[in-house]
Amino acid sequence: MRIAVVILNWNGVKFLRQFLPALILYSKDVAEIIVADNASTDESVQFLHANYPDIRIIQNPDNGGFAKGYNVALNQIEADYYILLNSDIEVTENWIMPVISQMEENHSVAACQPKIRSFHEPQKFEYAGAAGGFIDKYGYPFCRGRIFQFIEEDHGQYDDACEVFWATGACMFVKAKLFHKMGGFDEDFFAHMEEIDFCWRLRNNGYRIMYCPLSTVYHIGGGTLPKVSWRKTYLNFRNNFYLLYKNLPEDRLVKVFAVRLLLDGIAAVKFLFSAGFKDFWAVTRAHFSFYRSYRKTMQKRKSLKHGSMAYVYGKNIVSEYYLRGKRTFSQLNKERFYLD
Repeated sequence: MRIAVVILNWNGVKFLRQFLPALILYSKDVAEIIVADNASTDESVQFLHANYPDIRIIQNPDNGGFAKGYNVALNQIEADYYILLNSDIEVTENWIMPVISQMEENHSVAACQPKIRSFHEPQKFEYAGAAGGFIDKYGYPFCRGRIFQFIEEDHGQYDDACEVFWATGACMFVKAKLFHKMGGFDEDFFAHMEEIDFCWRLRNNGYRIMYCPLSTVYHIGGGTLPKVSWRKTYLNFRNNFYLLYKNLPEDRLVKVFAVRLLLDGIAAVKFLFSAGFKDFWAVTRAHFSFYRSYRKTMQKRKSLKHGSMAYVYGKNIVSEYYLRGKRTFSQLNKERFYLD
């Protein structure tokens, strides 16, 4: 079995210095470690050549973001499993094989993630993935262990291996053949939510996404874009529309988009009075960008299978969180998750 740990790096030399030693220590006996560099302008490549000459480096010609960067790199790597790993993650002993073993048990499992905890607050889950990802019926993503900005401490409450809707791109284990069968990530996303789109496409083709609690990694987060950024706001709102339009079943499109137009308008006004004009304009720009790309996105939709709403939360997580005060995943009504 060939396993490749692939780090997509962009100007992350400080993270390579900090986290490569542990990664090599805990991975070298079971996996090949590869760094795919997205045309960094810092000393990342020079650092690797000087200090880790045995690590394979793939130098992408430009910074095409998370989606294109991984697509270009993975097309050059032969393996049975890819482990997509952010450069700002600290791995732990025996972090690989529990996930691989869980995936090997069921051929319908296409992707899986470990437990993601915060590097700076180790007792807590980390925003980008926590204990497995979900979305609500209007496309808002959340996790076991994190809903919006409320992040839970890990007390073992999510130590069960279970099926989830999406696995985080910060540390995603994926079967290589299925990654390529699905056409990889959608490069129009650039960054943010491309892994949710990818997982939904897998689901629409009959595959499953899992969470493995027997493996834990620690994530800094915000290594490429800061956690509060108008650019991130723009990508999240635009890409969420891409995600929904490409993957929703036909009978849900009109209703979902009608509600989202209203909710996004409310969000834009809230940004205007709290975060400032840049975030307000980011939401507006996101909508216009989606409308400009409508025909292209429609063609993509026509080429895809649709239908799976399994593990989608059948209520509005926005109202659950802000109006009903439900801050944790365990407070949500489990019977409201679609299981079709």
